[in-house]
Amino acid sequence: MPKRIMFTMGDIACAEGAISAGCRYFGGYPITPATEIAEWMARRMPEVGGAYVQYEDEIASITSVIGASWTGTKAMTATSGPGVSLMMEAVGLAVMTETPLVLVNIMRGGPSTGQPTRGQQGDVMQAKWGSHGDYQIIALTPASVQEMFDETIRAFNLSERYRVPVFLLADETVGHMRERLVIPDEKDIKLEYRKLPTVDPSEYLPFKPDDDLVPPMALLGTKYQFYATGLTHDERGYPSDKEEVQIELITRLNNKILKNADKIVEVEEFMLDDAEIAVIAYGTPSRSAKRAIKDVRQEGIRAGLLRLKTVWPFPERHVVDLATKVKQIIVAEQNLGQIYYMVKAAASPTPVHLMTKPAGMPQLPQEIVQMIREVHSS
Repeated sequence: MPKRIMFTMGDIACAEGAISAGCRYFGGYPITPATEIAEWMARRMPEVGGAYVQYEDEIASITSVIGASWTGTKAMTATSGPGVSLMMEAVGLAVMTETPLVLVNIMRGGPSTGQPTRGQQGDVMQAKWGSHGDYQIIALTPASVQEMFDETIRAFNLSERYRVPVFLLADETVGHMRERLVIPDEKDIKLEYRKLPTVDPSEYLPFKPDDDLVPPMALLGTKYQFYATGLTHDERGYPSDKEEVQIELITRLNNKILKNADKIVEVEEFMLDDAEIAVIAYGTPSRSAKRAIKDVRQEGIRAGLLRLKTVWPFPERHVVDLATKVKQIIVAEQNLGQIYYMVKAAASPTPVHLMTKPAGMPQLPQEIVQMIREVHSS
C-alpha cells in the first residue's frame, strides 16, 4: 500500500501499525481507554485477510492470541490496567513457551476500576513483575500518535526476534490524542519474522536455542512435532523437575533479553550535551518536559531530557552514564513513583528527585519548570 497521511488518534495509529507489521489476528475484549483499537481492528482485519474475535473476557483474549501465534500468525491484544491484571498468568505462559505476541496497554487510573477515562502511568512495574517467577519482558513507551504506529511495528519485530511477549505501554493521553500520522509505503517498513527450523524433523528439538539463545519455532500443522508446556521443560519440551533443567531454562529465558539489551533499548536525548540537571520521563510527561526545558534554558538553567522509549529492559547503562555528567536528576512520572526507584538505584550517588502526578492530566510544562527551578536553587 502506498504512503498515506491521516489525522487520527493514538489508538487508531496503534491498530494501523499492527496491520502494517503483519498482524493478522486480534483477540480482545473492549475496555476504556483501549476500545478504539479493538473497534478499528474489527473494521480493518477483514479488509486485510485477518481475523478479529471479541471474547467473553481478557483471559480468553490473550490465550487465543497465544494459540494464534503458534500457527505462525502475528497476533496481538489490547486492553487497559484491569484487563492486564487478568492477563498476567497467560503472559507468564507466553514467556515460558516463548510465544511471540504484542500486548497493548493503554494505561488508565488505578488500582481496581480506578478512573477509566483518566490517564496514569501506574502499570509500569506490573508489566515487568506482574506474572510470577524470574523472567524478562520488553516494554515500549510511545509519546505521540506517530510513535504509536512506529513503536507497534517495533514491538512486533522484537517479539518475533526474541520469541517473547512485548508490551506497548501508552498512557491514556497518548492513546486518545489526535495528531498527524504518516503511514509509510509498505516497501519502506522493515519487518522481522521468527526463525523457523531447518533441521530434519527427526532431529528437531523445539527448545534448543541457536547461538543467540533463541530457538527456531516450529508451527502447528507442519511436519515438525513438538510439545509446549508452561512446566519447566528440557530442550525436547518435556516437563522436568530436575534442578539443572530449571536453572538452564530460566537463565536462558532471561539472558536472551538481558544480553541483547543494547539492541533492544532505545532512548532519546534532548539538550543533554551541557546539562547540569536532567529530567527523565516517558510517554506524555516527556512532551511537557521538552517544553519546560526550552523555557528554563532561556533563564540560563542548563537542563536536558532523557526520554525512555523502552522501559523494559531498563536502560540502566544510559542512566548510569547520564548520572556521571549531571549534578541532579528529576524523574517525572504520572504515578507515585515507579521507574523512579530504578533510576535512583542506577544513578547513585547523584541526587534523584521525584515529581509525581498520579491521576488526570500529566505534568504541565509550567509545573516541570517550577520543579527544575527548585532543584536548581537547592
